[in-house]
Amino acid sequence: MNILVINCGSSSIKFKLFEMPDNVVVASGIVEKIGNKDAIVKYSKNGINHNEVREIYNHSQGLEIISTLLVDRVKGAVKNLNEIQGVGHRVVHGGEEFTGSMIIDEKVKEKIKEFIPLAPLHNPANLEGILAAEKYFPESVQVACFDTAFHTTIPVVAYLYAIPYSMYEKYKIRRYGFHGTSHRYVARRFAQIMGRHKYDVNLITCHLGNGCSITAVKNGKSIETSMGFTPLEGLVMGTRSGDIDPGVIFYLVENLGMKPSEVNKILNKESGLIGISGVSNDFRNIVESASKGNKMAQLAIEIFCYRVKKYIGSYLAVLGRVDGIIFTAGIGENQPIVREKSLEGLEEFGIIVDKGKNQNCLATEQEISSSESKIKIFVIPTNEELAIASDTYEFTKSKGKF
Repeated sequence: MNILVINCGSSSIKFKLFEMPDNVVVASGIVEKIGNKDAIVKYSKNGINHNEVREIYNHSQGLEIISTLLVDRVKGAVKNLNEIQGVGHRVVHGGEEFTGSMIIDEKVKEKIKEFIPLAPLHNPANLEGILAAEKYFPESVQVACFDTAFHTTIPVVAYLYAIPYSMYEKYKIRRYGFHGTSHRYVARRFAQIMGRHKYDVNLITCHLGNGCSITAVKNGKSIETSMGFTPLEGLVMGTRSGDIDPGVIFYLVENLGMKPSEVNKILNKESGLIGISGVSNDFRNIVESASKGNKMAQLAIEIFCYRVKKYIGSYLAVLGRVDGIIFTAGIGENQPIVREKSLEGLEEFGIIVDKGKNQNCLATEQEISSSESKIKIFVIPTNEELAIASDTYEFTKSKGKF
């Protein structure tokens, strides 16, 4: 069965065509800089690569180009679009409504639209991608996979903020959490590796990329996570501040005369690693600069790892028994220094890194804990697209699309 996975960002569309249930990627690509005259199209299939620059003004046009490439006589992966039985869509925000992936109908689309104020940069693009996919893949089963869904098991004691309860009742201001598809994937993968049932593991999963979040997983379910009402809360990230005293915002507005939009830009786009280091939001550049003696780059690394360690420590307390700590995403998979520094000093809790294994582990699935470590430490590369493809395959199969 052919399953197409679509991830629509604010100005991009990432896509992968899977052959399921064999988990084989048949074709993949990305459309970038949507809304510009010089948008970029990249497509790959079995060593055949296609790159072009052209005008693409919206996601619908981008999906049309993708659909054309998929059936191209030379570069195509299928003879006609009806051979794509299911289309899975990454949707960032599902509010409290969606506890798992869903077949898309009019009610689902209305809810995605309703949650736009909660994810104004993502949900509009996600919805536009769904509408375009319905147009270009009309015979396919359309499935929405929500980033927030995995976190809907978080208990009220963890998701409520200590503000007037009416703010939750009226406006649903609460912790939602994000990166749920990634946290779910690595948690399920750890259970497979250990030969345990998916609901028989207690884990701390660390998704560390340009955006970062940590989740406490108890009995296979999310019970606490570092991102909150928005993806701004929690860890230090590439350009986001993470946790900050709300009073800082009032100070910037009232004492320095900044507009709320300016503060929003600072906290989301100019803070985090780039704000501290002054070098980059790319961890590779920061590590390189730190190795050359840049004190601010060194400080950025220290602060980043300190915040990760602090969350790991708090989640040890929340979980009690912990079977494993998992590192994933760009930084988590590729930066041994982050894994080592984030777990440094936690030996008394039974967390001991094998420094040799850690140093040699780059973007590969591998245990990096010492034989003396009571808690397993793993690097597991995330695969959100495969998780979406798997969900979409199951729904499509249930609809009798073979």
